[in-house]
Amino acid sequence: MKSLKALANPLSEPAFELEILENSNVDRFESKLDPIGLFPLKPTQIEILQLNLGKMCNQVCKHCHVDAGPDRKEIMTPETMQACLDVIKNHQINTIDLTGGAPEMNPHFRWFIEKIREINSECTIIVRCNLTIILANPKYHDLPDFFKKHNIEVVSSLPYFTAMKTDSQRGDGVFDKSIKALQLLNQVGYGVSGTGLILNLVYNPSGAFLPPAQEALELEFKKKLKERFDITFNSLFTITNIPISRFLEYLIRSENYEAYMEKLIENFNPGAAANVMCRNTVSVGWDGYLFDCDFNQMLDLKVNAENSQHISDWDQQSLTEREIVVNKHCFGCTAGSGSSCGGSTA
Repeated sequence: MKSLKALANPLSEPAFELEILENSNVDRFESKLDPIGLFPLKPTQIEILQLNLGKMCNQVCKHCHVDAGPDRKEIMTPETMQACLDVIKNHQINTIDLTGGAPEMNPHFRWFIEKIREINSECTIIVRCNLTIILANPKYHDLPDFFKKHNIEVVSSLPYFTAMKTDSQRGDGVFDKSIKALQLLNQVGYGVSGTGLILNLVYNPSGAFLPPAQEALELEFKKKLKERFDITFNSLFTITNIPISRFLEYLIRSENYEAYMEKLIENFNPGAAANVMCRNTVSVGWDGYLFDCDFNQMLDLKVNAENSQHISDWDQQSLTEREIVVNKHCFGCTAGSGSSCGGSTA
């Protein structure tokens, strides 16, 4: 499979995606925030710096909101990484969340983590690992040991505990490779009680529906993975698919778009709206530009802070006082039990 960009699909252009969202026959997101006193939506504090190290990936997943794949060449440079390190050094940011694509494919990935640890040995560093990267090439085989050495929190997608559902979303053979990678992580202590090495899994629905209750699904995942593969992990995060990029393409192609948007709005949860991840997170694109969240980043909706739109111009006060940019795709984070990069929010 190729990325939407490589296929020259119009949905690879943020402006076209935004046009579709704007023209959908559903309420504006602001109309739901205003009655509950959340508009304009404002940050609570900046606790998490989420960094997209590049759109290159060894997989081409059907639901990917980044439109990542082997043909994507956008990669964060050492200069942009250094600007990120300067922010980490000079400001109280407790969590550094590294994502992609496959962040490990950035040639400066290990250097960057080592530099973060030199600055702050105690902060939480999250790596969003797709698991198959560990087996993709011998140069990645030691990633479990590298993660352990630097006390990395590993977050990995696993759509289901069966091959059919996983492979249909993420590609043929992905399930078997993911299971092998999880076993390798378990072998060095990840997800094992008492080690302090955190291994969390992520569940995304495979169709145009909301995820089930996170707590119940976590118990089922733990039971099935232990029984069938002797795999253990810490927590399962359920994440709602946001109607952008490849998932938006699927919704339109399957004629589910309007119904899905209506479902998101029908399930709007004020509690989830109060806890959306953009209120304590700043997302940094591979080129250093700043966004309220990873989804706004893919729609090229930069932060509403004119003097601080790039990591090299970081202004903590301006970013803390900004108004968060919202649009209709934001209904995905506020439906049902809520959705964030850390799972349900309500």
